[in-house]
Amino acid sequence: MAFRGSVRPFVNFDANRDAEFLHRAMKGVGTDEDAILMLLAARSNDQRQQIKAAYKKAYGKGAGTNDEVLIEILASRTGEEIKRIIKVYKTEFGGKLEKDICGDTSGHYQKLLVILLQGNREEEVDEGKIENDAEDLYAAGEGKFGTDEEKFIAILGNRSAEHLRKVFAAYKKLCGSDIEDSIRGETAGNLENLLLAVVKCARGVPEYFAEVLFKSMRRAGTDDDALMRIMVSRSEVDMLDIRASFKKMHGASLHTTIQEDTSGDYQRALLYLCGGSD
Repeated sequence: MAFRGSVRPFVNFDANRDAEFLHRAMKGVGTDEDAILMLLAARSNDQRQQIKAAYKKAYGKGAGTNDEVLIEILASRTGEEIKRIIKVYKTEFGGKLEKDICGDTSGHYQKLLVILLQGNREEEVDEGKIENDAEDLYAAGEGKFGTDEEKFIAILGNRSAEHLRKVFAAYKKLCGSDIEDSIRGETAGNLENLLLAVVKCARGVPEYFAEVLFKSMRRAGTDDDALMRIMVSRSEVDMLDIRASFKKMHGASLHTTIQEDTSGDYQRALLYLCGGSD
């Protein structure tokens, strides 16, 4: 029978070369969607799977994995919210969220995601652990050659937000700098971004979202996915606090910033979700 498909395997296929091309197309300011679409449309499904494997090996995540969303949600949601997310995910997609995350991530980044996915943070402040935790974080990072990522993951992934705020204060008193400075100096990539998000959410979830919203609008091109996701998901949770934090941090209201960076019905919907101009 004659071949009736529209895509044949690409001649002279090189998975590593295609993976590198995709990485360049998705890196930096903006994404070259046309180039990505043209490449993937010209490859067979088997070749696409090889590209995915090559991309993951070279760059540490599956092609198409939205790490920003993983980081934002798992760092900011409460234990109960995460457990509900897991249940809905299984209902909607028929699989286990942890398994899917593990399939597209790796290393210490994956370990911290899995810890956060358990939704079992300690609820109390353990006064006896505060100084020890601060000392352990210092010893794991700035106080040694190399970095003990496991220690950062264990402390930041399991302690309560209130406990961590006290640890951060003790850490600054101990070494004279903020824990964020140590994380930036000792880690990189998705692990760094996730650790920083956990720290920021421990300091204050509204402040964290105010920063993400600001970045979604005040960089080259508006990140509409992040903007819509946060405005919708937080509109019934803590939008008033986010608005207050936004104005305090950036000197302009969220309402005004949305007006300056969006337009039309899209703008009107966002302003409605914002709920006020202060």
